[in-house]
Amino acid sequence: MPLTFKTRRKRSTRIVVTVLSGLLPILLGFSILYWQAGRALSQSTQLTAEEAIRQFDLMLDNTAEAARELVPLAGQSCNDVKLALREQVTRRPFVRSTNLVWDDNLYCSSLFGDYQEKINAGDYTQGTLWLMNGNPVTPNTALLVYRLSEGKQGALTTLDGYHLSNVLRLIGRKTVLLLQVGPSWLSADGKVHKDALPLLPVAESKRPSSRYAFTVAAGFPAGETWRYMRSEYPPLFSLLIFFGVVSGLIGHVLQKRSSSPSHELQRALEAAEFVPYFQPVVHGTNKKWSGTEVLMRWNHPKEGLVRPDLFIPFAEHSGLIVPMTRSLMQQTAQLLAPVSSSFEEPFHIGINITASHCKDLELVEDCREFLSAFAPGSIHLVLELTERELIEPTAITLQLFEQLHALGVMIAIDDFGTGHSSLGYLRQFNVDFLKIDQSFVAMIGADALSRHILDSIIELSAKLDLGIVAEGVETEEQSAYLTAHGVNFLQGYLFGRPMPGADFIDALSHH
Repeated sequence: MPLTFKTRRKRSTRIVVTVLSGLLPILLGFSILYWQAGRALSQSTQLTAEEAIRQFDLMLDNTAEAARELVPLAGQSCNDVKLALREQVTRRPFVRSTNLVWDDNLYCSSLFGDYQEKINAGDYTQGTLWLMNGNPVTPNTALLVYRLSEGKQGALTTLDGYHLSNVLRLIGRKTVLLLQVGPSWLSADGKVHKDALPLLPVAESKRPSSRYAFTVAAGFPAGETWRYMRSEYPPLFSLLIFFGVVSGLIGHVLQKRSSSPSHELQRALEAAEFVPYFQPVVHGTNKKWSGTEVLMRWNHPKEGLVRPDLFIPFAEHSGLIVPMTRSLMQQTAQLLAPVSSSFEEPFHIGINITASHCKDLELVEDCREFLSAFAPGSIHLVLELTERELIEPTAITLQLFEQLHALGVMIAIDDFGTGHSSLGYLRQFNVDFLKIDQSFVAMIGADALSRHILDSIIELSAKLDLGIVAEGVETEEQSAYLTAHGVNFLQGYLFGRPMPGADFIDALSHH
């Protein structure tokens, strides 16, 4: 049997769950990769900034050493010391020019010899470094000036911006790297800027030198994280998409499995696979056929005939039992209505209903349509109340049974004596028949207690003036006992098994 019950879901819910099942591992994986990429980029900028500081410190060590050697010469005649100034330029690879200062006046330069220029200590960050955008010799070319002052003596050594921009360009090949000295900063293209240091939106890292008055900023432009992920993680992207598809398929299959009972029942209903089978009911006295109970069977295309106990509970839970019963009534009318004019007396047709049928008044219209298909007065429609679900005596329920009785529909309690609600139904609803459960009938002649219960039910029905039907009659002994005790109608394998409509009509003509 292909039914395993689980909760039914709407189609839109299933689609959403399937999509989420597929997206969840992808989004989670992308989040992890995004975090990992950001972490890798942060480590990269930190290492790059530290390496740039190391390189700049080495360059400034070179210029500072030149300045320390020249400071003692400050105050001497420029003609006497200019060769010493030029010697430092020659010996020091990063030194572009050297200058001597006396009492804050630059008076001797390695480039010009005697030279007069006032020195403003405020131009120098922490009194030592000044990032300039060129000088009269090389305008618009970056210079980093190092100042060393001891009393009135002082020395200035300049570092060519070409070397600085080279470090920014080569070390920060994939990183935006900036050198900041006071309010000015140098970019990798060798240009000095006076505005605020730009924000580096991805993995920004600012590191000051522990020895000199400058700061290095490293980072990446916006979108670098995604560019890094595209360049470094393509195989992982494919793997994430694969996992997402697999997860989505698993979610879809699990949902399909979990909702398969209701879907399969709905499919079977639309395919008209639920068909009526008829089991005869006979008079207790003459054993003449007086009616039939209409039983639902599922003619499954693969499984064949499916027992009702395997699918009726699912139908009741899913709410499909109502349209399934309506279809059963319509098929029954199509089969039996054409021969109803030949019935010698009203023929009883019993159809099971559940609590689901009693939630509104649609059953009244279904019964009215059913009765209208038959010759007037040729049948009695008997609705048999099953007790798998409790039927509550609400205002709607009471109105329903009142209107059904007004139509001439009779009410029977099925499997009387086995359900907790049987006596309650007798008190709350206007019942016409009791149907004795086959478990009591089967114990006739075998179990004294069951026989006493059976006798009590028969006696109760007589006192309440109710018709009584015994189910599950299989032996002559049982039939004789029930007839002797005044049971009105008998039903069971002794008189006929449930059979398809065509077989039942053919057999009916012989009874």
